[in-house]
Amino acid sequence: MSGSASQGEVPAAFSPDRREFVKLALGATALMQAERMAPASAPGNAPGIKLCAQASAKPTDDELLFLKQIGAEYVSVGSTPDLRTAEGFMQIKKRYANAGITVWNIGNTSVHNMPEVVLNLPGRDRKIEEYKQYLRNMGKAGIHYTTYAHMGNGIWSSGTAVVRGARAREFDMASPNKVGVWMDQKFYEPLSHGRRFSKEEIWENYTYFIRQVAPVAEENNIRIGIHPDDPPEPELAGVPRCIFANFEGYKRAMEIANSPSVGICLCCGCWNEGGPKLMHKDPAEMIRFFGPEKIWKIHFRNVTAPLPHFIETFMDNGYYDMSKIMQALVEVKFDGIVILDHTPQVVGGHYPEQAYGFAYMKALKNRAEARG
Repeated sequence: MSGSASQGEVPAAFSPDRREFVKLALGATALMQAERMAPASAPGNAPGIKLCAQASAKPTDDELLFLKQIGAEYVSVGSTPDLRTAEGFMQIKKRYANAGITVWNIGNTSVHNMPEVVLNLPGRDRKIEEYKQYLRNMGKAGIHYTTYAHMGNGIWSSGTAVVRGARAREFDMASPNKVGVWMDQKFYEPLSHGRRFSKEEIWENYTYFIRQVAPVAEENNIRIGIHPDDPPEPELAGVPRCIFANFEGYKRAMEIANSPSVGICLCCGCWNEGGPKLMHKDPAEMIRFFGPEKIWKIHFRNVTAPLPHFIETFMDNGYYDMSKIMQALVEVKFDGIVILDHTPQVVGGHYPEQAYGFAYMKALKNRAEARG
């Protein structure tokens, strides 16, 4: 899940292939449902895969020059607290537009992941109202996509490892040093919130949230792409990760939302963390099943092995062949963004990390498009 860029349920008969759905559907009601499934509320994207870079809310001239040099035409921006208004978002957008770069989404870490919402903690309704206002601000600023995460106790790690001389995040279920982190909060085993939550609670809390925010997203022409759990362990510290941790969970979540504005941010790193045993489809299979009708953003990341123990590694150094992802995106005519996700820390910091990742993604994209 992209921390530096931090800054979404269809009928039971859901099929991302709308033509096939219509063929199977009978009667006027089914036809109306098929129309509702189309993500028509937000403006259509220009055709083609869009490579995107992570960027700051207040870029320097050098940062803008760097983006131009690597050929980045789109950016995903994490907002600062002082710019989390419609006017602030428009200011960010204008700064990049003046450099010939399109802002694809602007994140807000205050509402990007909300344990209060996931676990029905005190302050839940206040956070939901804050999220709704965030969507309205995005709409006013003409930003039509946002990523949302639904994790009750953060992103978990057990330490760091060295990959080709670079430091990288590690997670090992057997480690006593496991900790979940979100912003300034830390979560520990055995019970991060003092008790064990049921799967039914997690599903009820998601339903409560998504049915309130989906209409606001539709009204403001926003697409919400929901990020997978990181890592997608079935349970961590008493909190089930039963929704955004496998194919079936995502399918049911889309059915509950039943909204053209609720879809998927497919973090391939998280998906690879789970592997076929936990996720039941690999990233390419997810892309072919849900297609561009529901998948709107790809986090491009590889890991050394599936759970219970993985290390985030360079794209060319993990167990999954990342070219399969680009090939699947070309096949389904994906028109969203593909962005570098967590990557080992290389000498020189963020610039060379992004340059490496962007160039690698561009090479895979060009090869996949040439193959057709």
